[in-house]
Amino acid sequence: MKVSASVPARINIIGEHTDHFGGLSLTFSSQHRLDFTASMRKDGSRGNQTVISLWEAAGGWSADLNVDSDIPVGAGLSSSAALCVAIVMCSQNNTDPMEVSLEAQRIENQVLRSNCGLMDQISITHSKEGIATLLDFSRMSIEEFRMPEDWRFKLVDTGIRRSLSETKYSSPEIKIGTRRTHAKEESSRVMTALNSDARALGTILNESHASISESIRASTPEIDSTVKEIQNTAGVLGARLMGGGFGGMILALVEEEDALPGELLISSRSAFLQETL
Repeated sequence: MKVSASVPARINIIGEHTDHFGGLSLTFSSQHRLDFTASMRKDGSRGNQTVISLWEAAGGWSADLNVDSDIPVGAGLSSSAALCVAIVMCSQNNTDPMEVSLEAQRIENQVLRSNCGLMDQISITHSKEGIATLLDFSRMSIEEFRMPEDWRFKLVDTGIRRSLSETKYSSPEIKIGTRRTHAKEESSRVMTALNSDARALGTILNESHASISESIRASTPEIDSTVKEIQNTAGVLGARLMGGGFGGMILALVEEEDALPGELLISSRSAFLQETL
């Protein structure tokens, strides 16, 4: 037996560090994808040891495990969540989006020891091509949102990589009240974004980064400097650090495609099982 899954990266437009506090996030899945294949074998699983551990935690059978991904690791694009979602779908032959999300979170918490919420998993299992997803973690509700045509995004790599388990976001250094306040204010920014044109959204992204840096201290002076440089680039309407923090990708909102190097982000389809043989 051979089973494969294709899983996208998650792009969080606005609503960072809100899922643990019943907040809101507005996300979509990008063109970056992870492909995972499990081929049955008789005498134990073969592959990367971390992948094997996740596979076994999900109840996977003896298999050759292969990962082919263009989602950069530690870049704030949900590479670990994408891997866990793919493993759950293949090991359990499960395509129910919420069941897959919850199980993927469980094995990531258990094996990778990251205190991740559910934003990444829900985003990449519930997304639709050309559509953003509004997540409300207080009600665990999911709504579709069609992005305005003038919302054009690009990624800028800080060149810094951190794993979720290495970040200080959940440490006692940042009081839970401060994190809760950030989540409340960030959720308010999500609601404002829903009725914003690109220029207004750019201001919202800048405000989000200021809170990420100053309130919950999930940035660094080096990253702040890079974000400020991008924010001040002609043709850029706003920018912020995306993901768990302390490294990874900066999300930039641009007026035109040539404002920054690289390709525009494209909203793609959600995670799916490719084949079962």
